[in-house]
Amino acid sequence: MLNRSFWKGRRVFLTGHTGFKGGWLSLWLHALGAEVTGYALAPPTQPSLFEQAEVCSTVHSICADLRDYPRLKAALAECRPEVVVHMAAQSVVRRGYEDPIETYSTNVLGTIHLLEALRQLRQRCVVVNVTSDKCYANREWVWGYRENEPMGGRDPYSSSKGCAELVTTAYRESFFPLTSIEHHGVAVASARAGNAIGGGDWTGDQLIPDLIRAFGSGQPCLIRNPTAIRPWQFVLEPLRGYLMLAERLTEDGHRFASAWNFGPDDADAKPVSWIVEELARSWGDHASWNQDLRTHPHESHSLKLDTSKARTCLDWRPMLPLKQALEWIVEWYKAFQAGADLRRLTQAQIERYEALSQN
Repeated sequence: MLNRSFWKGRRVFLTGHTGFKGGWLSLWLHALGAEVTGYALAPPTQPSLFEQAEVCSTVHSICADLRDYPRLKAALAECRPEVVVHMAAQSVVRRGYEDPIETYSTNVLGTIHLLEALRQLRQRCVVVNVTSDKCYANREWVWGYRENEPMGGRDPYSSSKGCAELVTTAYRESFFPLTSIEHHGVAVASARAGNAIGGGDWTGDQLIPDLIRAFGSGQPCLIRNPTAIRPWQFVLEPLRGYLMLAERLTEDGHRFASAWNFGPDDADAKPVSWIVEELARSWGDHASWNQDLRTHPHESHSLKLDTSKARTCLDWRPMLPLKQALEWIVEWYKAFQAGADLRRLTQAQIERYEALSQN
């Protein structure tokens, strides 16, 4: 359960606040009373949750690049954060094939810039570095990967996230060791989340946004890999994990400064075709799909996460069943179609989820 009083007035530095997950987290932190500084490039899509839900009004927003080290260092010095959540990234597998230089420079060098700036700043804080479930060397196992599994990745995006994890470990061991945390005051953890889905995601080459665009236009959606299995979860599930992890890092950095998985129950690790059928049924209006038989770059077929560590040590567990999460997603995008107040709806879903998680 979240400790709401922990976040009241807490200085938070959030990278990637203009993105899908960053927008949801910005609104939630604002509702919790945190003082948020957001650092990111301009919104990566049009439309964007950042604009639709008026996220800018909830944070001190800095539009800048992680790869601009002097600018990032200055922004951190100005904020003097107590909590850092690093979410800015090139986050699309297929784009990694198209522009590997951008992918590696953003996801690896950007992480180095952040951790090095914090080392130079000498500010006591906790850091949650959000990477990806795809950081693991995927062997297409039927069981979930644990935090001590080897890093890897066959494609540039997955590889870059494995590299970001290795960078995080190296900085923790070299500059922020647990044995002297009282001296340097920086507790660094990484978070590996499954496929986060929710309203306001307009990312290209992602399943839910692609489906919504097709359904909204009355056209069948082309699906690349209908049998692929992914750890689907509503966007607020991993975000709650990041917040709970930051709280525990502040309380006991020695114990919690490590890697953590946040994923759904095994029953909700579903094939793409299941998601498509459920969303089409819930959407109505004769929504349909066809398999895309063209040749595509390699993507993993099966991926699951073992979340035993988070369940046991953080008392975190998923709260919203996948079928219900899809209903919330349809509610959001139907409201978008109807021209409703998306800031109010997004906040209402946050409040509804938070009430659910406190039962």
